[in-house]
Amino acid sequence: MERFDIRIKKGKEELEFEVKEYLHHDGEKCKFEVFKDHELVVSFNPDPHENLSVCQNPGNLDKQLVHLIADKLEPYV
Repeated sequence: MERFDIRIKKGKEELEFEVKEYLHHDGEKCKFEVFKDHELVVSFNPDPHENLSVCQNPGNLDKQLVHLIADKLEPYV
């Protein structure tokens, strides 16, 4: 598992998240888990088209923020 931080700019606000990437993704766990203040807010799995799809959204993040996070994570796919 690798951990790194990302920053997302949404409007005038800049948000910071911690990402856990499971390098040996086996399908039982989401490949990327995104945390805010140590709580899981969204997770992603790669889809067949080399994009990311939402695996879980326990933080009930709005679609715009989810897309911004996914865009930031796509280079890691």
